[in-house]
Amino acid sequence: MSNVTVIGTQWGDEGKGKIVDWLASRADIVVRFQGGHNAGHTLVVGDQVYKLSLLPSGLVRGKTGVIGNGVVVDPEALLAEIDRVSAQGLVVNPETLWVADNVPLILPLHVATDRAREAARGDRKIGTTGRGIGPAYEDKVARRAIRLCDLSEPETLDWKLDELLLHHNTLLAGLGAPTFTKQEILDHLAKLAPRVLPFACSVWERLDEARRSGRRILFEGAQAVMLDVDHGTYPFVTSSNTVAAVAASGSGVGPGTVGFVLGIAKAYTTRVGEGPFPSELFDQVGQDLGERGREFGTVTGRARRCGWFDAVLVRRAARVGGVSGIALTKLDVLDGFEEVKICVGYELDGKVITSFPSSPAAQARLKPVLESMPGWQETTFGARSWADLPAAAIKYIRRIEELIEAPVTLLSTSPERDDTILMRDPFED
Repeated sequence: MSNVTVIGTQWGDEGKGKIVDWLASRADIVVRFQGGHNAGHTLVVGDQVYKLSLLPSGLVRGKTGVIGNGVVVDPEALLAEIDRVSAQGLVVNPETLWVADNVPLILPLHVATDRAREAARGDRKIGTTGRGIGPAYEDKVARRAIRLCDLSEPETLDWKLDELLLHHNTLLAGLGAPTFTKQEILDHLAKLAPRVLPFACSVWERLDEARRSGRRILFEGAQAVMLDVDHGTYPFVTSSNTVAAVAASGSGVGPGTVGFVLGIAKAYTTRVGEGPFPSELFDQVGQDLGERGREFGTVTGRARRCGWFDAVLVRRAARVGGVSGIALTKLDVLDGFEEVKICVGYELDGKVITSFPSSPAAQARLKPVLESMPGWQETTFGARSWADLPAAAIKYIRRIEELIEAPVTLLSTSPERDDTILMRDPFED
């Protein structure tokens, strides 16, 4: 039996929530290992719609949920999300949700710094959600973060806050934004600590015990490879590494525990916020994709930019992300188009290239090289077997496999959890 790690292979919003929810029926434990509450996963279960940002999707299946040390946690946002899903009938308590006691915390001063800096960037803003994730990661690597375990040690919290406030208040004052007092932060944390501390535990130890006893672990990534702080469209990226290798370090397990890596990709491409997007469409087709796919961010509500499937990006994501197979989602959004297109390369300064450059200026000058294929008029919505798919849709999928050099092992044909075609069960790999 294998463990499974799920990551996005585009710019996020690929439908990871549904896939993780579907796979969770085969797992015992579901682990979030990076990111913060800037991630958004929507799960549709009957007449219930669950919108999750921090909580692992497996909780909807009644599985044990884990927030690993690689995540940055806003304790106020976490408790609000727990309250919201509990009201919908989910059971979330210290037995069903484990939070690593060494997770760095997002505080109000992180949010303030995030928003003040983004405002100061003006036309060069990077599209942050303004939720404090970036500044919290900065504090982690600068060794001044407040961690969950610190809430149980008032003396530790006291001296750590001095250093944290020195840094952030200096920045905020320089940006002309209001600063914080030590008592404000202490009062904020004192209110939250009694509710959040019971969830804290040695996640690495519990996961090691689970692995040794043969329990199946599903690692749930947030964002996607093209938003990875190393491998994405820097600086228009998230503040963490999003590749599968981080599932190990972000949850405290060995690299061999990661198992089968399932990369999620939409049958077209979307992006929220700023940054390069070579295959973006600015015409009616792009508008149609957005309307049919209901392309609005789960967390921010921002409209997503839409374009044709970019095989160059997904091939790169599959390689650096360690992808074993692809789950292709939202194929039904392409139903009814007379022709569909795939980006197979780029034109850069008059020369055709087949890899994505690292330089931001070069990325901004890219023009897509598109390959056209016949569309299909039949519906793929809700299909649950290959026999239900139009021949042209199957040809489209096969062409994607050739171009990205990775097999499509799972196909999602609607937001409903059971409208899924499985070619290869990752847990049986």
